[in-house]
Amino acid sequence: MFNTTDMDKKDLYQPETQKREPSTPGILIVTGNKVEDLEFFYPYYRFIEAGYRVDVATPEGGAFEAKHGLKLKSSMKLKDVKPKDYALLYLPGGKAPEELKKNHDALALVKFFAKNQMPIAAVCHGPQLLAAADVARGRRIAAWPEVQDELVEAGATYENAEVFCDENFITARWPGDLPAHVKEVLKCLDACGAATRGMAA
Repeated sequence: MFNTTDMDKKDLYQPETQKREPSTPGILIVTGNKVEDLEFFYPYYRFIEAGYRVDVATPEGGAFEAKHGLKLKSSMKLKDVKPKDYALLYLPGGKAPEELKKNHDALALVKFFAKNQMPIAAVCHGPQLLAAADVARGRRIAAWPEVQDELVEAGATYENAEVFCDENFITARWPGDLPAHVKEVLKCLDACGAATRGMAA
């Protein structure tokens, strides 16, 4: 008989397959408390479904809770991330980017990926980190409309588009853009061979 107390011990939002730690490149999601639930969990599960290893990093590591109550019980600390272990950086939105743009470790990761021309995907308020890290200058970026001023001040051109690709930046405006955004991210990874399948049979 199933014991409901076992549920309290499990992270019901983390797939069993993610307990494995393959030594292959994967996808890094940088976020924190008050992330928009859909903008974290939709790509998180889609990337896993597509066969990629996905790690999540937050300022303090451990548990974090999304804007509408969904949560994971564990994440890496930002300061412990080795960016060379990953092929793509994903930045979901919500209220998390407002705090992350003040975090030295988060900005250092964004700068590393940008400097090395590695793919960075960001949705909604996620592009705030591109502006704060001073990597947006001269780039065309889609984002939540209220982020437009920050992007323009950082030297970027705002794009009101479902998904917009500018070299290694793949950006989108809001949750309804996620199907197109994630599809474009996966296409990018598959085309350039940037990531190795983490769940290979």
